[in-house]
Amino acid sequence: MNASKKETPITKQTDEKISVEQLARNLAGFAIDRTDLGELMAALPRENKLNVTTVEYELGILKILSVGWAIAFYMAASDKNKAPLTETYWEMIREISQNISTLTETTTGTRIDYFNILKERLETYVSRMQDNPDQASEPTAVMGPVFAQVCNSPGDPMAILTGTKMFTLTLGAVKEYLAAVTLEDITIH
Repeated sequence: MNASKKETPITKQTDEKISVEQLARNLAGFAIDRTDLGELMAALPRENKLNVTTVEYELGILKILSVGWAIAFYMAASDKNKAPLTETYWEMIREISQNISTLTETTTGTRIDYFNILKERLETYVSRMQDNPDQASEPTAVMGPVFAQVCNSPGDPMAILTGTKMFTLTLGAVKEYLAAVTLEDITIH
């Protein structure tokens, strides 16, 4: 997904097996990598009615959530690695969120709970998909409009397109990475 071709663990091809923890770490690193956000922001027309600070902030949230969705969607329910990967990914995101919350409080004096913000935004997206069951099989039809709404730009075509693009590109990158990676066998004691 990184059009700049910056090599990251998720874009680097390797034949070696990795652990579930390393896979989760790579996916969490990809989820918070801001290269894609900058590219999407640079693609916005200069003349627009969007609050670019809000759009960039919401793109970061959407990317984190999209990686989580991709894990859930592209790994088979019967895959013994799915539950440990999902749990480890979200624990890493929780830890990163705590660091963001602490840094925000230290620099601004304002206390936030970034992980709670992620959970609330997830609830917003899921609720909209449930409100539109005919579109639930094609979540991209829901994600763009909801993204525009959380950016306080409901119906804005640039916001809808930007949110849809982040969602689809992130899902595609994670799907490709999950297909390319080989996991070490899990040993259960």
